[in-house]
Parts: sequence; C-alpha cells; structure tokens
Amino acid sequence: MMAYALVLAVGTFAGLVSGIVGTGATIILLPVLVIAFGPQSAIPIMAIVALMSNFAKITSWWRDIDWRACGAYALGGIPGGALGARTMLSLPPQLVDIALGSFFLIMIPGRRWLAARSYKVPLIALVPAGVAIGFLTGIVVSTGPITVPLFSAYGLMKGAFIATEAAASLAVYAAKVVVFRSFGALPLDVIAKGAITGSTLMAGAFIARRFVLTMPAERFRHLMDGVLLLSGVALLALALRG
Repeated sequence: MMAYALVLAVGTFAGLVSGIVGTGATIILLPVLVIAFGPQSAIPIMAIVALMSNFAKITSWWRDIDWRACGAYALGGIPGGALGARTMLSLPPQLVDIALGSFFLIMIPGRRWLAARSYKVPLIALVPAGVAIGFLTGIVVSTGPITVPLFSAYGLMKGAFIATEAAASLAVYAAKVVVFRSFGALPLDVIAKGAITGSTLMAGAFIARRFVLTMPAERFRHLMDGVLLLSGVALLALALRG
C-alpha cells in the first residue's frame, strides 16, 4: 500500500510537470516504478502510463496539433519504437537501469548543446529522426529531452509543441505496447498498474494547462535538468546496489 501511495503521489506531480514542460513524466516517475515493481515490470507499466499521459495532453490542446509534423515523426517512430521495445526485452534488468540512468545524465548537457545551436528542422527530417528517437524510446522508455529541441527546431511552441509532441509520441508508445503484449510483457496485472498510475498523470496534465503560458521558459529548462539529474542518479544507484 505504501508503494502504491508513493507511485500515485509522484504520478500526479509528474503529470503536472509534464503538462507544463511538455515532457518529463517518465523521467520523474520511472525511478519510483523501478523501486516499487522492479525494472522489468516498470518499463511495460510506463508504456501504458505514457499512452494515457499523452492522450490527456492531446485532448487538452487538440486544436493546436500540427498533424503534418505528427505524421512525419510517427512514420519513422512507429517501426523504430517497436524495434527498440523488442531489443529492450532481451536486456538484463541491471543493464536497463544503467542505460536509463546514464541516458538521463548525458541528456543534461546534450539538451543544452542542441538548444544552443538553434537548428532549424525541415518536415522531411522528422521521419529519420522518428526512427532514431523511436528506437531509443523503445529501449530507454523516454526521450523527451531529445524531442523537446527537435520539435522546437521545427518551429513549434507552447501548446502546439505540447500537443504535437504528445500525438507523435502516442503512436510510438502504442507500437511499444503492441510489442510488449505480443511477447508476454503486459499481463493483466501490469496493465492494471499502468492504468491506475496513468490516471494520476492524466489528472496532473489537465491541471497543468493553466500554467503553460505563465511560467518562464528558463524555469522550464532548469526544472527539466533537475529532474534528469535526480532520476539518473537514482537509477544508477539502484543498478550499483543490485
């Protein structure tokens, strides 16, 4: 019961942060899910949670979705995500923890490096980007720190960014769920845990809408870096302890 209470409390906070920044829910929630349910169950649970969280963001910002950008990214992201999810299922749990923790820490300077160069991304480039990022998403659960500068470089801001990134990511996570289910990694109890946890993220995402236009962008970036740091250190500590 204590584990569920912690997951639900952190889930609501993660949904709030993700609804404001556009990403970050997985980064915040995943270490808690690993502690509560173990890494092999946490990743399929997070796939269900991500579906529900992105759906909530889509419904909050439906009118702002850039469907061309969403379609281009999903065209590459769906097969990439499916391949990454199948690869992840063959990895040992401790290696998964190390990969996740290291990825989160690397993305602190990586996200800043990408943002500082102010690259402009054409529509067609979203297809191969979707393949690469989708594959990484299948393995490390969330690549929000990469999709933030990608869709920003394409020209999306605020509600349009949140809605389009969520709609594109929904397609990738749906592919992951299909793969997990096909290989027996999504039994009914895991689906139930994902649905319970996901409901808290949906609530947080709806609450967050009112804050999107008022919080300074620099505060968003500092918040994301702090989340990446804490989650990366937590996951690496779990791996070393194991």
